[in-house]
Amino acid sequence: MSNISYMLKRMRHMNYDKMFETAKEIHAHTGKSTATVLTDMLSCAVKYNAGYMDYKIAQMYKLTPDQRATTITRGISNKIVAMNNPKRFWHYFDNKAEFNTLFAEYVKRGWIDFTICSEEAFKEWLKDKKDIIAKPIDGSSGRGIKKYVKNDYENLSDFYSKLKADGTGIVEEVVVQHSEINKINPSSVNTIRIVTLNGTKKYGIVYAAIRIGQKGTDMDNVDCGGMACPIDLETGKISACGADKKGNVYKKHPESGIELVGFEIPFFDEAKKICMEASKKIPEMKYIAWDVAITESGPVFIEGNSFPSHAIPQFAAHFPDGIGILPRYREFIDI
Repeated sequence: MSNISYMLKRMRHMNYDKMFETAKEIHAHTGKSTATVLTDMLSCAVKYNAGYMDYKIAQMYKLTPDQRATTITRGISNKIVAMNNPKRFWHYFDNKAEFNTLFAEYVKRGWIDFTICSEEAFKEWLKDKKDIIAKPIDGSSGRGIKKYVKNDYENLSDFYSKLKADGTGIVEEVVVQHSEINKINPSSVNTIRIVTLNGTKKYGIVYAAIRIGQKGTDMDNVDCGGMACPIDLETGKISACGADKKGNVYKKHPESGIELVGFEIPFFDEAKKICMEASKKIPEMKYIAWDVAITESGPVFIEGNSFPSHAIPQFAAHFPDGIGILPRYREFIDI
């Protein structure tokens, strides 16, 4: 799809209220007029396939044309997915029950397919469980995911009916994260995003990042207010500050006070290893974002993503020289 075709398609589905709100935010931050910002947004849409959130997250308003050309934008991300992940294989990752079945050796926790289980089967499964997570059968960005503790389901018949009414797809045991990861933020399971790519030039891990929740939320997802920090692939240490989609930058976690840069991820080599192993299960799917939780006994999969987010590796705070992550992708593929 050409840049113009992509832009026209995006224009048909654009949230214009949000776009104008974003332009006003940038105006307030930079002093540039809203009209100037909007004009530049349009220019970046045409030249770089950038959406308004790309423009904000990567702070493209600060970048030179050469720097902008190194940014992975929504349009470029879509192209990478289309080049590497045939849609007919997406279901192995998009359907959470299929994913948990196929990658059971890496999931390592109890779960039940709620779309097909009877009330009696669910009650039996729940007998020895404590905290649980209910999820839609598909979906992304943490939407529809809810955590329940034992007090929430004292009346099992009512609880079963509630989950059915909510459209629950699967129910899983809650993962208990490693005590070191828990120190950063205990309210959420803070997962490691590891992206593998079997490219025409190279096969391996493109990048890794840790996603960290904020106080009082069960979710670490950046679309739910969480932050992300890049991880050095060799040392397993956080290599830059945290950043979120609102433009906030964090040297320390705001609640725990833990210094982020230099924090070492336990079992990081093991996490990389299982992602590389798992990436060979469906060889037709060449570009996968794996979400990995670190427990006291090692890494486990939370899920795999057939359409990896391009926001996580492209926060401006992680590229102080303005050179984005696209050159890293070009080590693997021609794009």
